[in-house]
Amino acid sequence: MKRGLQVAASLLLWLGVQAQMKIPPETVQQWASIFSSQLRELSTKYSGSLLLQKKLKDVEPIIKMVDVDGSDLVKDYADQIERMLGSKMKSVKRLAESAEDADLYHDFNASLEFDYYNSMLINTLNEDGNSVELGGEFPLEENEHFNKMPVNTQQSTVQVPTNVYNKDPNILNAVYNSEALNDVFVGNFLKDPTLTWQYFGSSAGFFRIYPGIKWTPDSNGVAAFDCRNRNWYIQAATSPKDIIIMVDISGSMKGLKMTIAKHTINTILDTLGENDFVNVIAYTDYVRYVEPCFKGTLVQSDLDNREHFKILVEKLHVKGEAKLKNAMKEAFKILNEARVLGQGSMCNQAIMLITDGAMEDFESVFEEFNWPERRVRVFTYLIGREMTFAQNAKWIACNNKGYYTHVSTLADVQENVMEYLHVLSRPMVINHDHDIIWTEAYMDTVLPKTKELFNTKAQSLLLMTSVAMPVFSKKKETLSHGILLGVVGTDVPLMEVMKLVPRYMLGAHGYAFLITNNGYILAHPDLRPLYKDGKKLKPKPNYNSVDLSEVEWEDDDETLRTAMVKGETGSYTLNIRASLENGRRPLFLVNDYFYTNIDDTPFSFGMVLTQGHGKLMFVGNVSVEEGLHDLTSPDLSIASEWTYCETDIDPAHRKYSQLQAALRYLQGEEPDLECDELLLQQTLFDAVVTAPMEAYWNAIMLDDKVEPGVETAFLGTRVGLTRIMRYAGVETRVAKKFLTPADKDNLFTVDHFPLWYRLAVENPPGSFFYYPINDKGTKYVVATTSVTVAAQGKTAVAGAVGLQMSLDVLEKAFWAVTKQASDTDCSNVEGLCPLNCESDDLRCLLVDNHGFILLSKERKEVGRFMGEVDGAVMATLIKMGMYKKVSLFDYQAMCKNSHQHASGAPRHLLSPFYNLAAIVRWIFSNALMFVLDFNLCGLWHSDYFVDAKAGYHTSHKQKKVEALVPCETAYPGFMYDTSVKEANSIIKCGRCQKMFVVQRVPDSNLLVVVTEANCDCSRQYSPIPLEAKEIKYNATVKCNRMKSQKVRRRPESCHAYHPKENAKDCGGACTISLSLSLFCASLLFSGTLLLMT
Repeated sequence: MKRGLQVAASLLLWLGVQAQMKIPPETVQQWASIFSSQLRELSTKYSGSLLLQKKLKDVEPIIKMVDVDGSDLVKDYADQIERMLGSKMKSVKRLAESAEDADLYHDFNASLEFDYYNSMLINTLNEDGNSVELGGEFPLEENEHFNKMPVNTQQSTVQVPTNVYNKDPNILNAVYNSEALNDVFVGNFLKDPTLTWQYFGSSAGFFRIYPGIKWTPDSNGVAAFDCRNRNWYIQAATSPKDIIIMVDISGSMKGLKMTIAKHTINTILDTLGENDFVNVIAYTDYVRYVEPCFKGTLVQSDLDNREHFKILVEKLHVKGEAKLKNAMKEAFKILNEARVLGQGSMCNQAIMLITDGAMEDFESVFEEFNWPERRVRVFTYLIGREMTFAQNAKWIACNNKGYYTHVSTLADVQENVMEYLHVLSRPMVINHDHDIIWTEAYMDTVLPKTKELFNTKAQSLLLMTSVAMPVFSKKKETLSHGILLGVVGTDVPLMEVMKLVPRYMLGAHGYAFLITNNGYILAHPDLRPLYKDGKKLKPKPNYNSVDLSEVEWEDDDETLRTAMVKGETGSYTLNIRASLENGRRPLFLVNDYFYTNIDDTPFSFGMVLTQGHGKLMFVGNVSVEEGLHDLTSPDLSIASEWTYCETDIDPAHRKYSQLQAALRYLQGEEPDLECDELLLQQTLFDAVVTAPMEAYWNAIMLDDKVEPGVETAFLGTRVGLTRIMRYAGVETRVAKKFLTPADKDNLFTVDHFPLWYRLAVENPPGSFFYYPINDKGTKYVVATTSVTVAAQGKTAVAGAVGLQMSLDVLEKAFWAVTKQASDTDCSNVEGLCPLNCESDDLRCLLVDNHGFILLSKERKEVGRFMGEVDGAVMATLIKMGMYKKVSLFDYQAMCKNSHQHASGAPRHLLSPFYNLAAIVRWIFSNALMFVLDFNLCGLWHSDYFVDAKAGYHTSHKQKKVEALVPCETAYPGFMYDTSVKEANSIIKCGRCQKMFVVQRVPDSNLLVVVTEANCDCSRQYSPIPLEAKEIKYNATVKCNRMKSQKVRRRPESCHAYHPKENAKDCGGACTISLSLSLFCASLLFSGTLLLMT
């Protein structure tokens, strides 16, 4: 009993001590003041900010202030982009004309013998050391313009997919004709040295590419690339289209038939683009929409919807009896309603019927809905080896201006699906309408070294667009057949387009962007097309269908988006919640948007200027001689990704860096260089004004002992000029990566200013902004401030100057200041005295204005958000208004999605030639039927072979995998309210009370936080994480979002009908005869691949 009373008394005494512990706010205020002085002295001394501001003050009488006029600039830059894209279109037109003329004067020769440079075989020797057939010696030289790839700029090469016989008479004749393009390729490149890849994709299947390269097969030695599958080919070959895919899922479709049917649907979906509309209907004795949400309507065939359909198609199961009539009526009703209401593509309309038989009397359906106009074409795909219902299927197609194909194997699918594109292209071909098309943004992962760019280029500018034009047969005798010879095109890297917009004119937070007629982004600094899957960077599934409203999400009523999609010219102002440092640091901006269309393209161009410093710049002038001296300083560099001088026009200039090119131009050594005169003038001026900084930094190195841990001083100006002083050698520096070429976030790049520059301009000039960096465990601190110039009553930001230091420097100063001596006079102090941050009873933190910890006794906490470390104090500060929560959104996020996934998912069906052992097993297990029924022409004209896992996927065990899928997320950011200088309070946490004091550090963005260390509030207050949370929608909202149609601008041209079209050419069995030797060769080829596998 006595022992119990003693414990209770001790507990009451301990609680009393806890309740009485008081941290004197005046002591913390004194610490903050002293630390501010020391920190400012350290920062100004080693950065030289006061000297730079003085030098700028000295030149104020000779500078001129310039208001940046966004309305004029957007038109000027749009004109430049228009001229650039126009030159690409002219190149493509020359290719089309040459290809058509070559065909016109060539008569088909079935016995033609012709050797050409096969890109797979060039520079390849046989066992005897001789060149293999269609190989030969082909000189290749590494070329900077083509991503340092070995190329031959005097000759093109021909890539033939492995499944296409490279000496087939059709191939040889078409390749022979296309030889005429070589001279045009070279001539185009001479006329426009900024051209990249030029090419001709033949309808026969081969791909001629300039400059010539050696094609690298996949790991199985297979060249699976087929140009006819590429978006540029499909878009150029056909006009926009509305497609209803109807698939028979009756009991007779079980097994391999259903696998082939699903593959056929996926292949059709892959031929659609963002200007097309689609729906998928499955039918038995009733009609079932694959996506019930899309009942009775058409949806845009963007990447998101196509992939969504593929997932749903894979889940289809067979049952019941097929009743085609009702399904056909439903399909016609959807298409007719779309036409009447002005929805969909308002161009071609077609129904794709996939079935193993059609037994009903369906003529009345066509009489009611489609005859006599036959506005809707019907294409039929008869699945399986059974030919009983072939005539019915063919009759449907032939009487509705469609095409009939028999698909007996997976190998047949690709070639047979492609036939519908040739049919849809007939009106355009007969009319000889050479519509030029531009594709949406895409990432080409076919060519070598493309994936290496993932780690070296800005994500938002990895993409490209292609301009393409169809090539027709002009022979009169085949005019009504509308023969498409192929498509010519060239790639346009979007980085090169956006380089036409000078970064320095847009300011620290300004940017430019491009969108398509559908509102999808071509180029935007906030576009993130890649995501990290483990250690690998991969393209997101929907990377090229990111809508402008998903990036400029403050445009909630889509006023900006609608105006741009319609091709209007104008301006618009938005209050923006932006963020820096990967979304960790929110900031509020007022952005002015300026926009206009790019003539003769489906694109619109936009430009953003931030109100305030973003719309004001100054111009100075110095002599070239004076400026050149300072421009050659060893501590000076200029933005390597900006265009000071155009080095890509003359191949002889490509070896120069931007600084080398600028110096040679200014020195008169390269007068033919095209340079930005205003940019060079201002660069020279900035070099002169900032030149004393080099001497200042060097003097500190020579005269003073540099404080250990002070590692780098730096400055940057609006024109991309940077000066760097390394106070510490690379071997002793903590921040070895800082301001190196690998440190993209802190450099001037083509799509952003350095992080330290953008943070500085949002802070009061002269007041340093401090923030922690955690680079894969390497932690250090950066201090930065802006410098300004004033003239004609206006003040403009001239640049930013700063300092990078190790944590040791701050810790040494901070712990010394926050420690009262034992003999401190505590007579007038109410609370703990002497106060010492090194005490175990206190927890002292240095936190920045966004809540991130710069200093803590626990170094592992540096760089973390304070709410994650101490949720009680942060929650109280938020409640008191010292920190304000800012809600941010990410509509390009990737979230985990656990689902059941079969080993033989449809992805394998779309990956040609993998696991070809299955084909060999299948051939030999069904040898007799193969010889009798297998469509051999399909074997040689398709790159889709049966996949071992796909063919037998139903027998495989289901396993759970966690995949990342596109999603939308919301996440918080926090900002300090500068009007609140200090705060203190007591937090009641169960049996203890936790006192804290927060004091702002003057002339900085920092706060000193002192809290009681021994009161655990984790039960009462949870941590406040910054993690993003997925935004989930209920079924109704999700459905409405999926099928909602945003404003879009339809392509201007449409070719859906021509009276001279020969609709009798509507398909049938393969008529190509194959010799026994060719059949044996195919078996030998399969066997060889089996051994390779």
